[in-house]
Amino acid sequence: MDTWKKWWPEGLSFLLLVGGLLLKRYLPVWGSHAALSLLWFVVAYLPVAWPVFRDAAKAFAKRDFFNEFVLMIIASIGAFFIGEYPEAVAVMLFYAIGEKLQEGAVEKSRRNIRELLEAHPDKVRVLRNGEYVETRPEEVEPGEVVEVAVGEKICLDGLLLDDSASLDSAALTGESLPRFLQKGQEIPAGCIVLDHRIRLEVLRPYASSALAKMARMVEEAAKRKAPTEMFLRRIARIYTPVVMGLAVLVLAVPALVSLSGSYVYDFSTWLYRALVFLVISCPCALVVSIPLTYFAGIGMASRRGILFKGGNGLDAALNVDSVVFDKTGTLTQGNFSVCRVFVAEGEDRFAMLSALASVESASRHPLASAIVEHARKEQVPLIPVGEVEEKAGWGVRAEFGKEVREAGKIRGAGPGFRQVMAGSAAWLQACGIEVPEKEMLSAQTVVFCAVDGRFAGGVELADLPKTEAVQAIRDLKDMGIRPLAVLSGDHARVVEALASHLGIEKAYGGLLPEDKVVYLQEFSREGHHVAFVGDGINDSPVLASSSLGIAMGGAGSDAAIETADVVLQTDRLDALPMVFRVARRTRRTVWQNVVLAFGIKILVMVLGLFDIASLWMAVFADSGVALLAVLNSVRGVWMGKGRKG
Repeated sequence: MDTWKKWWPEGLSFLLLVGGLLLKRYLPVWGSHAALSLLWFVVAYLPVAWPVFRDAAKAFAKRDFFNEFVLMIIASIGAFFIGEYPEAVAVMLFYAIGEKLQEGAVEKSRRNIRELLEAHPDKVRVLRNGEYVETRPEEVEPGEVVEVAVGEKICLDGLLLDDSASLDSAALTGESLPRFLQKGQEIPAGCIVLDHRIRLEVLRPYASSALAKMARMVEEAAKRKAPTEMFLRRIARIYTPVVMGLAVLVLAVPALVSLSGSYVYDFSTWLYRALVFLVISCPCALVVSIPLTYFAGIGMASRRGILFKGGNGLDAALNVDSVVFDKTGTLTQGNFSVCRVFVAEGEDRFAMLSALASVESASRHPLASAIVEHARKEQVPLIPVGEVEEKAGWGVRAEFGKEVREAGKIRGAGPGFRQVMAGSAAWLQACGIEVPEKEMLSAQTVVFCAVDGRFAGGVELADLPKTEAVQAIRDLKDMGIRPLAVLSGDHARVVEALASHLGIEKAYGGLLPEDKVVYLQEFSREGHHVAFVGDGINDSPVLASSSLGIAMGGAGSDAAIETADVVLQTDRLDALPMVFRVARRTRRTVWQNVVLAFGIKILVMVLGLFDIASLWMAVFADSGVALLAVLNSVRGVWMGKGRKG
């Protein structure tokens, strides 16, 4: 029934068209009643022509006088004028069929993305007053406990309360292998529970969940027009009046030439040729297929856990010839562990570690988390902090209240502390605190500590590179993307050692966020189109300054994700080469459609001028080519469904 509702105008028009042709062929008396024949084909014409007239009127109201609707109306009415009633109906019928099929292809692409994002049930079970009750996901507050059964999709970000869980995150990240999480780890919305019923402590409202953000990004991406798309639409607006003018010349020039008396001018013949020319020239193949190509590219990337925020991101990725990386959490796992604790002469190790861990407990940096975790393992007390100042790329400074100063000694280590600084050597030195040279020569990541204006010691931390980093770097080089570089606030020796291990040509350490922007601008001045890949709050300025900003979507900060043009939902570097493969495939499809559309149109135009092409061929050159272009545009989505790419 739904199919009939959708297709009844085309079905009725087709039946009347076929009936009219049969009457004309097998009922000779039909031909002698021209008025009856005209009425029959007008009735066949109206069901498919009415929507076109309506769209043309809407375009006129917006002062858009040159579009494909006008071309189709002129061509079909012209065919009626010269007595080609069946062809007049056929022109509009095939155009309508082509439009419906195009709409279906567009809807299929949208449906693919909706399937990707349809990841929560209408109801969830939340623990209230000692029992689980069903409610809408939007009504669940952070801190509440929800229960998810085997086979159900998780619709809210939460912390796992059970000992372990096995999850299918393919819909969210594109990763086909199950994910195994332990108690206390965060589970993003969109995963499917595989092994047993689990309980989650909700972290944030549904509107702020990872899945909701992903949905908004993809929806906004479809609205953002790429430069190529906007350029071709502007061309189409110029192209339409030009070909209408050429059609007038096709009709008028032979009439002027006939005035010399060299041949007899047949108005009907040249009008027919002009109409063929008009139908062929309709730019709908480009206007429809090119936006769809970008939409399909965004959908194909989304299926693999790569979120383009718009078609402009696809175009920017196409031009990238150099990639610059942040280090911590991007090239490395971001799971730091303390490998050495050192103290200044005369300082107590326990007291220094307590002061350092206390101030770092106020920071969300991965290094801070590792230091706090190490202090807890050593059963070092954490002192509540008062006023906190955190400077991105430098470190943290905290003031401690009177109760700390009056606490006396911490396990005999001396008096309590008033102010503690933790961060880079440059941070301490900028505040007038001298850092021993020997401690600055470490090849590991080092966090220094100063207590009440004096150097107290610090810790060395190690962070291993991501297991997929080497292959990802190799893939980028194979694609011709180089040079590659690392910009990091970490010690230069640490950054250089990591870059050498991964095969990255350039490495710069000890940088502040503004320094990263300066280095990025230097790459741009050398003529490179640079993509920057990062995850932290301090990466936001350089993400915004790059030709293409790419953020890690899982571990990345909200600021980095909001600033970036592309988000890697998986946090895996092996998704990075796919960013550029999708962009190149999208551009290749765009130009295939351009060549297909213009090539066939020009061929049929030439044939039409020599009276070889009919209106039927013209309809194929318009609606038929448009449909082929649309099918080519969504080919990647259909063929790629279920693949990891």
